[in-house]
Amino acid sequence: MVDRLKSAAEQLEAPICPDCHIEMRWYRSELLADEPVPIIAHLFVCPHCKRAAQTDTVFRGTQGPPDKLSAPRFSAYAA
Repeated sequence: MVDRLKSAAEQLEAPICPDCHIEMRWYRSELLADEPVPIIAHLFVCPHCKRAAQTDTVFRGTQGPPDKLSAPRFSAYAA
């Protein structure tokens, strides 16, 4: 989970405060859900007016079902 948090933090873009029109500062990140899809909430605060904002990172599944299922081969000779 720490790796997911680090990768999510690297891709963050700070929101712009709708009141002050300046970039908000990151405050903290927290895990909202782990199953079935991990979601991390990133909280930001405006350094001027202290307004808070949240953006979420939703991780998409990278593993899907395999294209082909492997099966043991049958030999021509029965044991």
